[in-house]
Amino acid sequence: MREYKTQMQAAKMGIITPEMKIVAEKEFMNEKKLCELVAKGEVAIPCNINHKNISPEGIGTGLRTKINVNLGISGDCNDYSVEMQKVDMALKYGVEAIMDLSNYGKTSKFRTELIEKSPAMVGTVPMYDAVGYLEKDLLEITAKDFLKVVEAHAREGVDFVTIHAGINRRTVEAFMRDKRKMNIVSRGGSLLFAWMMMTENENPFYEYYDEVLEILREYDVTISLGDALRPGCIDDSTDAGQICELIELGNLTKRAWEKDVQVMVEGPGHMAMNEIEANMKLQKRLCHNAPFYVLGPLVTDIAPGYDHITSAIGGAIAAASGADFLCYVTPAEHLRLPDVNDVKEGIIAGRIAAHAADIAKGIPRAREIDNKMSEARHRVDWEEMFSLAIDGDKAREYFESTPPSDRHTCSMCGKMCAVRTTNMILEGKKVEFCSEK
Repeated sequence: MREYKTQMQAAKMGIITPEMKIVAEKEFMNEKKLCELVAKGEVAIPCNINHKNISPEGIGTGLRTKINVNLGISGDCNDYSVEMQKVDMALKYGVEAIMDLSNYGKTSKFRTELIEKSPAMVGTVPMYDAVGYLEKDLLEITAKDFLKVVEAHAREGVDFVTIHAGINRRTVEAFMRDKRKMNIVSRGGSLLFAWMMMTENENPFYEYYDEVLEILREYDVTISLGDALRPGCIDDSTDAGQICELIELGNLTKRAWEKDVQVMVEGPGHMAMNEIEANMKLQKRLCHNAPFYVLGPLVTDIAPGYDHITSAIGGAIAAASGADFLCYVTPAEHLRLPDVNDVKEGIIAGRIAAHAADIAKGIPRAREIDNKMSEARHRVDWEEMFSLAIDGDKAREYFESTPPSDRHTCSMCGKMCAVRTTNMILEGKKVEFCSEK
Protein backbone atom coordinates (compact mmCIF):
# COMPACT_ATOMS: atom_id res chain seq x y z
CA MET A 1 0.00 0.00 0.00
CA ARG A 2 1.35 3.40 -0.92
CA GLU A 3 1.29 6.01 1.82
CA TYR A 4 -0.51 8.61 -0.26
CA LYS A 5 -3.85 8.69 -2.08
CA THR A 6 -3.04 11.10 -4.90
CA GLN A 7 -0.10 12.57 -6.75
CA MET A 8 -0.88 15.91 -5.13
CA GLN A 9 -0.90 14.47 -1.63
CA ALA A 10 2.44 12.76 -2.28
CA ALA A 11 3.90 16.01 -3.59
CA LYS A 12 2.73 17.90 -0.50
CA MET A 13 4.51 15.25 1.58
CA GLY A 14 7.69 15.70 -0.46
CA ILE A 15 7.41 12.23 -1.97
CA ILE A 16 8.61 11.93 -5.57
CA THR A 17 6.37 9.23 -7.03
CA PRO A 18 7.31 6.84 -9.86
CA GLU A 19 4.93 8.82 -12.09
CA MET A 20 6.73 12.08 -11.25
CA LYS A 21 10.06 10.48 -12.13
CA ILE A 22 8.74 9.46 -15.56
CA VAL A 23 7.24 12.89 -16.25
CA ALA A 24 10.40 14.69 -15.10
CA GLU A 25 12.49 12.58 -17.48
CA LYS A 26 10.12 13.22 -20.41
CA GLU A 27 10.10 16.96 -19.74
CA PHE A 28 13.83 17.40 -18.96
CA MET A 29 12.82 18.86 -15.61
CA ASN A 30 14.36 18.45 -12.18
CA GLU A 31 12.31 15.97 -10.14
CA LYS A 32 12.21 18.18 -7.07
CA LYS A 33 11.00 21.16 -9.10
CA LEU A 34 8.26 19.04 -10.68
CA CYS A 35 7.22 17.77 -7.25
CA GLU A 36 6.88 21.36 -6.02
CA LEU A 37 4.71 22.30 -9.01
CA VAL A 38 2.42 19.30 -8.41
CA ALA A 39 2.14 20.24 -4.73
CA LYS A 40 1.07 23.78 -5.68
CA GLY A 41 -1.42 22.49 -8.27
CA GLU A 42 0.37 24.17 -11.18
CA VAL A 43 1.05 20.74 -12.71
CA ALA A 44 -1.36 17.81 -12.82
CA ILE A 45 -0.38 14.21 -13.54
CA PRO A 46 -3.73 12.50 -14.33
CA CYS A 47 -3.11 8.88 -13.46
CA ASN A 48 -5.91 6.70 -12.04
CA ILE A 49 -4.62 3.93 -9.78
CA ASN A 50 -6.64 1.43 -11.88
CA HIS A 51 -5.18 2.49 -15.25
CA LYS A 52 -2.33 0.00 -15.29
CA ASN A 53 -1.16 0.59 -18.88
CA ILE A 54 -0.70 4.35 -18.64
CA SER A 55 2.45 6.21 -19.62
CA PRO A 56 2.20 9.19 -17.23
CA GLU A 57 2.16 12.72 -18.59
CA GLY A 58 2.25 16.07 -16.84
CA ILE A 59 0.08 19.04 -17.76
CA GLY A 60 0.90 22.55 -16.62
CA THR A 61 3.57 25.13 -15.90
CA GLY A 62 6.88 24.67 -17.73
CA LEU A 63 5.81 21.49 -19.53
CA ARG A 64 5.13 20.67 -23.18
CA THR A 65 1.64 21.54 -24.42
CA LYS A 66 -0.42 18.35 -24.50
CA ILE A 67 -3.09 17.24 -27.00
CA ASN A 68 -6.44 15.55 -26.35
CA VAL A 69 -8.54 13.62 -28.88
CA ASN A 70 -12.31 13.31 -28.50
CA LEU A 71 -14.10 10.23 -29.78
CA GLY A 72 -17.03 8.00 -28.87
CA ILE A 73 -20.34 6.83 -30.30
CA SER A 74 -23.65 8.60 -30.69
CA GLY A 75 -27.13 7.32 -31.47
CA ASP A 76 -26.58 8.00 -35.18
CA CYS A 77 -23.06 6.49 -35.35
CA ASN A 78 -22.74 3.60 -32.93
CA ASP A 79 -19.96 1.40 -34.33
CA TYR A 80 -17.39 0.85 -31.58
CA SER A 81 -14.96 -0.80 -34.01
CA VAL A 82 -14.66 2.51 -35.89
CA GLU A 83 -14.03 4.34 -32.62
CA MET A 84 -11.25 1.88 -31.81
CA GLN A 85 -9.68 2.67 -35.20
CA LYS A 86 -9.67 6.31 -34.10
CA VAL A 87 -7.94 5.23 -30.89
CA ASP A 88 -5.26 3.49 -32.96
CA MET A 89 -4.85 6.65 -35.06
CA ALA A 90 -4.51 8.81 -31.93
CA LEU A 91 -1.88 6.52 -30.43
CA LYS A 92 0.05 6.34 -33.72
CA TYR A 93 0.44 10.12 -33.76
CA GLY A 94 1.41 10.36 -30.10
CA VAL A 95 -1.49 12.16 -28.48
CA GLU A 96 -1.28 12.35 -24.70
CA ALA A 97 -4.99 12.03 -23.91
CA ILE A 98 -8.14 10.43 -25.31
CA MET A 99 -11.61 11.39 -24.14
CA ASP A 100 -14.46 8.94 -24.59
CA LEU A 101 -17.53 11.12 -25.09
CA SER A 102 -19.92 8.28 -25.90
CA ASN A 103 -23.49 9.24 -25.15
CA TYR A 104 -25.48 6.27 -26.38
CA GLY A 105 -26.23 2.86 -24.90
CA LYS A 106 -24.03 0.94 -22.51
CA THR A 107 -20.61 2.51 -22.83
CA SER A 108 -18.76 0.69 -20.05
CA LYS A 109 -17.42 -2.13 -22.26
CA PHE A 110 -15.80 0.24 -24.76
CA ARG A 111 -14.46 2.46 -21.99
CA THR A 112 -12.83 -0.42 -20.11
CA GLU A 113 -11.30 -1.76 -23.35
CA LEU A 114 -9.98 1.72 -24.12
CA ILE A 115 -8.40 2.00 -20.67
CA GLU A 116 -6.79 -1.45 -21.01
CA LYS A 117 -5.39 -0.58 -24.44
CA SER A 118 -4.34 3.03 -24.08
CA PRO A 119 -1.01 4.23 -22.66
CA ALA A 120 -2.44 7.74 -23.14
CA MET A 121 -4.50 9.16 -20.29
CA VAL A 122 -8.24 8.62 -20.64
CA GLY A 123 -10.93 11.17 -19.84
CA THR A 124 -14.73 11.13 -19.80
CA VAL A 125 -17.72 13.36 -19.13
CA PRO A 126 -19.86 11.26 -16.75
CA MET A 127 -22.84 13.54 -17.41
CA TYR A 128 -22.99 12.27 -21.01
CA ASP A 129 -23.27 8.70 -19.81
CA ALA A 130 -25.88 9.31 -17.11
CA VAL A 131 -29.03 8.60 -19.11
CA GLY A 132 -27.70 5.38 -20.63
CA TYR A 133 -25.94 4.14 -17.52
CA LEU A 134 -28.89 4.75 -15.21
CA GLU A 135 -31.56 3.93 -17.82
CA LYS A 136 -33.54 6.94 -16.67
CA ASP A 137 -34.76 10.03 -18.44
CA LEU A 138 -33.12 13.29 -17.41
CA LEU A 139 -35.97 14.45 -15.19
CA GLU A 140 -36.00 11.13 -13.32
CA ILE A 141 -32.31 11.29 -12.37
CA THR A 142 -31.58 12.37 -8.80
CA ALA A 143 -28.60 14.31 -7.55
CA LYS A 144 -27.17 11.18 -5.95
CA ASP A 145 -27.65 9.25 -9.19
CA PHE A 146 -25.19 11.55 -10.95
CA LEU A 147 -22.56 10.74 -8.33
CA LYS A 148 -23.03 7.01 -8.98
CA VAL A 149 -21.98 7.53 -12.58
CA VAL A 150 -18.88 9.49 -11.51
CA GLU A 151 -17.90 6.67 -9.17
CA ALA A 152 -18.41 4.05 -11.89
CA HIS A 153 -16.09 5.89 -14.27
CA ALA A 154 -13.49 6.43 -11.56
CA ARG A 155 -13.56 2.77 -10.54
CA GLU A 156 -13.07 1.65 -14.15
CA GLY A 157 -9.79 3.58 -14.39
CA VAL A 158 -10.59 6.94 -16.01
CA ASP A 159 -7.73 9.39 -15.38
CA PHE A 160 -9.68 12.65 -15.57
CA VAL A 161 -13.35 13.56 -15.65
CA THR A 162 -15.01 16.72 -16.86
CA ILE A 163 -17.40 17.93 -14.17
CA HIS A 164 -19.51 21.02 -14.90
CA ALA A 165 -19.67 22.19 -11.29
CA GLY A 166 -19.39 25.91 -12.04
CA ILE A 167 -22.84 26.34 -13.55
CA ASN A 168 -24.83 27.12 -10.40
CA ARG A 169 -27.68 29.46 -9.57
CA ARG A 170 -25.39 32.51 -9.63
CA THR A 171 -23.88 31.78 -13.03
CA VAL A 172 -27.26 30.84 -14.50
CA GLU A 173 -28.59 34.22 -13.37
CA ALA A 174 -25.70 35.97 -15.15
CA PHE A 175 -26.27 33.88 -18.27
CA MET A 176 -30.02 34.61 -18.32
CA ARG A 177 -29.48 38.33 -17.79
CA ASP A 178 -26.80 38.78 -20.45
CA LYS A 179 -28.48 37.59 -23.66
CA ARG A 180 -26.34 35.52 -26.01
CA LYS A 181 -26.48 34.71 -29.69
CA MET A 182 -25.70 31.01 -29.12
CA ASN A 183 -26.88 30.41 -25.53
CA ILE A 184 -25.28 27.25 -24.06
CA VAL A 185 -23.26 25.10 -26.48
CA SER A 186 -21.67 22.76 -23.93
CA ARG A 187 -23.48 19.41 -24.12
CA GLY A 188 -22.90 18.62 -20.45
CA GLY A 189 -23.66 22.20 -19.47
CA SER A 190 -26.94 22.22 -21.38
CA LEU A 191 -28.07 18.96 -19.77
CA LEU A 192 -27.34 20.30 -16.29
CA PHE A 193 -29.04 23.60 -17.11
CA ALA A 194 -32.11 21.69 -18.29
CA TRP A 195 -32.09 19.51 -15.16
CA MET A 196 -31.75 22.54 -12.89
CA MET A 197 -34.56 24.41 -14.61
CA MET A 198 -36.91 21.42 -14.70
CA THR A 199 -36.31 20.36 -11.09
CA GLU A 200 -35.71 23.86 -9.67
CA ASN A 201 -32.72 22.40 -7.81
CA GLU A 202 -29.09 23.47 -7.54
CA ASN A 203 -26.51 21.83 -9.80
CA PRO A 204 -25.85 18.47 -8.07
CA PHE A 205 -22.15 18.61 -8.87
CA TYR A 206 -21.94 21.97 -7.13
CA GLU A 207 -24.23 21.10 -4.23
CA TYR A 208 -22.44 17.79 -3.55
CA TYR A 209 -19.00 18.91 -4.69
CA ASP A 210 -17.25 17.60 -1.58
CA GLU A 211 -18.69 14.13 -2.19
CA VAL A 212 -17.51 14.25 -5.80
CA LEU A 213 -14.01 15.11 -4.56
CA GLU A 214 -14.01 12.19 -2.13
CA ILE A 215 -14.77 9.81 -5.02
CA LEU A 216 -12.03 11.28 -7.18
CA ARG A 217 -9.51 11.26 -4.34
CA GLU A 218 -10.09 7.56 -3.73
CA TYR A 219 -8.91 6.64 -7.25
CA ASP A 220 -6.61 9.64 -7.89
CA VAL A 221 -8.80 10.98 -10.68
CA THR A 222 -8.06 14.53 -11.83
CA ILE A 223 -11.07 16.82 -12.00
CA SER A 224 -11.33 18.83 -15.19
CA LEU A 225 -13.63 21.68 -14.28
CA GLY A 226 -15.88 22.06 -17.30
CA ASP A 227 -16.86 25.42 -18.74
CA ALA A 228 -20.59 24.97 -19.23
CA LEU A 229 -20.91 28.60 -20.30
CA ARG A 230 -18.05 28.66 -22.78
CA PRO A 231 -18.79 30.89 -25.79
CA GLY A 232 -20.17 29.08 -28.83
CA CYS A 233 -19.54 31.97 -31.19
CA ILE A 234 -17.05 34.82 -31.17
CA ASP A 235 -19.78 37.35 -30.34
CA ASP A 236 -20.47 35.60 -27.00
CA SER A 237 -16.86 35.49 -25.78
CA THR A 238 -15.75 37.11 -22.53
CA ASP A 239 -19.35 37.84 -21.52
CA ALA A 240 -20.83 37.91 -18.01
CA GLY A 241 -21.78 34.23 -18.02
CA GLN A 242 -18.33 33.02 -19.04
CA ILE A 243 -16.50 35.20 -16.53
CA CYS A 244 -18.97 34.56 -13.72
CA GLU A 245 -18.47 30.82 -14.17
CA LEU A 246 -14.69 31.25 -14.31
CA ILE A 247 -14.78 32.96 -10.91
CA GLU A 248 -16.71 29.97 -9.54
CA LEU A 249 -14.17 27.59 -11.08
CA GLY A 250 -11.38 29.40 -9.27
CA ASN A 251 -13.07 28.77 -5.95
CA LEU A 252 -13.78 25.13 -6.84
CA THR A 253 -10.12 24.70 -7.77
CA LYS A 254 -8.98 25.69 -4.27
CA ARG A 255 -11.56 23.41 -2.67
CA ALA A 256 -10.28 20.46 -4.72
CA TRP A 257 -6.67 21.16 -3.81
CA GLU A 258 -7.62 21.21 -0.13
CA LYS A 259 -8.77 17.59 -0.65
CA ASP A 260 -5.54 16.71 -2.53
CA VAL A 261 -7.46 16.31 -5.79
CA GLN A 262 -5.61 17.44 -8.90
CA VAL A 263 -7.34 20.04 -11.09
CA MET A 264 -7.48 21.22 -14.67
CA VAL A 265 -9.73 24.10 -15.71
CA GLU A 266 -11.45 24.14 -19.08
CA GLY A 267 -11.75 27.21 -21.27
CA PRO A 268 -13.31 28.63 -24.43
CA GLY A 269 -14.68 27.89 -27.07
CA HIS A 270 -14.99 30.48 -29.81
CA MET A 271 -13.02 33.70 -29.46
CA ALA A 272 -11.56 36.43 -31.66
CA MET A 273 -7.77 36.37 -31.79
CA ASN A 274 -7.35 39.71 -30.04
CA GLU A 275 -9.15 38.40 -26.92
CA ILE A 276 -7.29 35.12 -26.47
CA GLU A 277 -4.15 36.27 -24.64
CA ALA A 278 -6.15 38.31 -22.11
CA ASN A 279 -8.46 35.35 -21.45
CA MET A 280 -5.53 33.00 -20.82
CA LYS A 281 -3.98 35.42 -18.32
CA LEU A 282 -7.35 36.03 -16.64
CA GLN A 283 -7.95 32.31 -16.23
CA LYS A 284 -4.52 31.75 -14.74
CA ARG A 285 -5.09 34.60 -12.29
CA LEU A 286 -8.62 33.62 -11.23
CA CYS A 287 -7.83 29.90 -11.06
CA HIS A 288 -4.52 30.23 -9.21
CA ASN A 289 -2.35 29.04 -12.11
CA ALA A 290 -4.07 25.66 -12.39
CA PRO A 291 -3.46 23.89 -15.73
CA PHE A 292 -5.72 25.34 -18.43
CA TYR A 293 -7.41 23.08 -20.99
CA VAL A 294 -8.92 24.78 -24.04
CA LEU A 295 -11.16 23.68 -26.90
CA GLY A 296 -9.69 25.70 -29.75
CA PRO A 297 -10.41 28.56 -29.37
CA LEU A 298 -11.97 28.83 -32.83
CA VAL A 299 -11.12 32.27 -34.13
CA THR A 300 -13.92 32.63 -36.68
CA ASP A 301 -17.39 31.12 -37.07
CA ILE A 302 -17.58 30.86 -40.87
CA ALA A 303 -15.28 27.94 -41.72
CA PRO A 304 -17.27 24.69 -41.27
CA GLY A 305 -15.22 21.93 -42.85
CA TYR A 306 -12.01 23.75 -41.92
CA ASP A 307 -12.43 24.20 -38.18
CA HIS A 308 -9.28 22.19 -37.51
CA ILE A 309 -7.52 25.23 -38.98
CA THR A 310 -9.53 27.88 -37.10
CA SER A 311 -8.87 25.87 -33.95
CA ALA A 312 -5.14 25.47 -34.60
CA ILE A 313 -4.77 29.23 -35.04
CA GLY A 314 -6.52 29.89 -31.74
CA GLY A 315 -4.83 26.99 -29.98
CA ALA A 316 -1.36 28.21 -30.91
CA ILE A 317 -2.12 31.69 -29.59
CA ALA A 318 -3.75 30.26 -26.44
CA ALA A 319 -0.89 27.91 -25.63
CA ALA A 320 1.75 30.55 -26.33
CA SER A 321 -0.19 32.77 -23.90
CA GLY A 322 -0.37 30.21 -21.10
CA ALA A 323 -2.79 27.37 -21.96
CA ASP A 324 -1.35 23.95 -21.16
CA PHE A 325 -3.63 21.44 -22.86
CA LEU A 326 -5.35 21.64 -26.26
CA CYS A 327 -8.44 19.70 -27.22
CA TYR A 328 -8.25 18.96 -30.90
CA VAL A 329 -10.96 20.02 -33.33
CA THR A 330 -11.57 18.14 -36.57
CA PRO A 331 -12.82 19.29 -40.00
CA ALA A 332 -16.15 17.67 -39.07
CA GLU A 333 -16.77 20.04 -36.12
CA HIS A 334 -20.32 21.45 -36.22
CA LEU A 335 -21.20 19.07 -39.08
CA ARG A 336 -21.07 15.39 -38.06
CA LEU A 337 -19.26 12.77 -36.01
CA PRO A 338 -15.67 12.73 -37.30
CA ASP A 339 -14.41 9.73 -39.23
CA VAL A 340 -10.89 8.29 -38.97
CA ASN A 341 -9.46 10.70 -41.55
CA ASP A 342 -11.04 13.66 -39.75
CA VAL A 343 -9.42 12.48 -36.53
CA LYS A 344 -6.01 12.41 -38.20
CA GLU A 345 -6.46 15.94 -39.61
CA GLY A 346 -7.50 17.21 -36.17
CA ILE A 347 -4.55 15.57 -34.44
CA ILE A 348 -1.99 16.97 -36.88
CA ALA A 349 -3.45 20.47 -36.66
CA GLY A 350 -3.43 20.25 -32.86
CA ARG A 351 0.13 19.00 -32.72
CA ILE A 352 1.30 21.82 -35.00
CA ALA A 353 -0.38 24.37 -32.72
CA ALA A 354 1.06 22.80 -29.55
CA HIS A 355 4.59 22.54 -30.93
CA ALA A 356 4.56 26.09 -32.30
CA ALA A 357 3.47 27.32 -28.87
CA ASP A 358 6.17 25.30 -27.10
CA ILE A 359 8.81 26.99 -29.26
CA ALA A 360 7.34 30.38 -28.38
CA LYS A 361 7.27 29.51 -24.65
CA GLY A 362 10.85 28.31 -24.66
CA ILE A 363 10.00 24.79 -23.48
CA PRO A 364 13.27 22.87 -22.99
CA ARG A 365 14.48 21.20 -26.22
CA ALA A 366 11.33 22.15 -28.15
CA ARG A 367 13.46 23.57 -30.99
CA GLU A 368 15.72 20.54 -31.31
CA ILE A 369 13.60 18.68 -33.85
CA ASP A 370 13.17 21.85 -35.94
CA ASN A 371 16.94 22.28 -36.01
CA LYS A 372 17.35 18.66 -37.10
CA MET A 373 14.82 19.24 -39.88
CA SER A 374 16.76 22.31 -41.01
CA GLU A 375 19.97 20.32 -41.11
CA ALA A 376 18.27 17.57 -43.14
CA ARG A 377 16.92 20.17 -45.58
CA HIS A 378 20.39 21.69 -45.86
CA ARG A 379 21.70 18.26 -46.88
CA VAL A 380 18.59 17.62 -49.01
CA ASP A 381 18.21 14.35 -47.11
CA TRP A 382 14.62 13.36 -47.91
CA GLU A 383 14.53 10.22 -45.75
CA GLU A 384 15.67 12.17 -42.72
CA MET A 385 13.06 14.87 -43.44
CA PHE A 386 10.28 12.29 -43.65
CA SER A 387 11.39 10.73 -40.36
CA LEU A 388 11.29 14.09 -38.56
CA ALA A 389 7.99 15.36 -40.00
CA ILE A 390 4.87 15.37 -37.82
CA ASP A 391 3.18 13.41 -40.61
CA GLY A 392 6.01 11.73 -42.48
CA ASP A 393 3.64 9.54 -44.50
CA LYS A 394 1.90 12.55 -46.03
CA ALA A 395 5.20 14.32 -46.69
CA ARG A 396 6.52 11.26 -48.53
CA GLU A 397 3.26 10.89 -50.47
CA TYR A 398 3.44 14.50 -51.69
CA PHE A 399 7.09 14.20 -52.66
CA GLU A 400 6.63 10.95 -54.56
CA SER A 401 3.43 12.05 -56.32
CA THR A 402 5.48 14.22 -58.71
CA PRO A 403 9.01 12.89 -58.37
CA PRO A 404 11.91 15.12 -59.49
CA SER A 405 14.44 13.98 -62.05
CA ASP A 406 17.15 14.82 -59.51
CA ARG A 407 16.61 13.43 -55.98
CA HIS A 408 18.60 16.37 -54.62
CA THR A 409 15.67 18.67 -55.39
CA CYS A 410 11.88 18.59 -55.46
CA SER A 411 9.62 19.12 -58.46
CA MET A 412 8.74 22.70 -57.50
CA CYS A 413 12.14 24.29 -58.23
CA GLY A 414 13.97 21.40 -59.87
CA LYS A 415 17.60 22.21 -60.51
CA MET A 416 16.95 25.83 -59.63
CA CYS A 417 16.49 24.78 -56.00
CA ALA A 418 17.99 27.52 -53.82
CA VAL A 419 19.47 25.02 -51.37
CA ARG A 420 21.13 23.03 -54.16
CA THR A 421 22.48 26.18 -55.83
CA THR A 422 23.95 27.58 -52.62
CA ASN A 423 25.44 24.24 -51.57
CA MET A 424 27.15 23.87 -54.96
CA ILE A 425 28.67 27.36 -54.81
CA LEU A 426 29.90 26.84 -51.25
CA GLU A 427 31.43 23.53 -52.33
CA GLY A 428 33.37 25.35 -55.06
CA LYS A 429 31.27 23.94 -57.92
CA LYS A 430 29.96 25.73 -61.01
CA VAL A 431 26.17 26.14 -61.34
CA GLU A 432 24.99 25.48 -64.88
CA PHE A 433 21.52 24.71 -66.22
CA CYS A 434 21.54 24.82 -70.01
CA SER A 435 24.58 22.59 -70.41
CA GLU A 436 23.35 19.98 -67.89
CA LYS A 437 21.74 16.87 -69.28
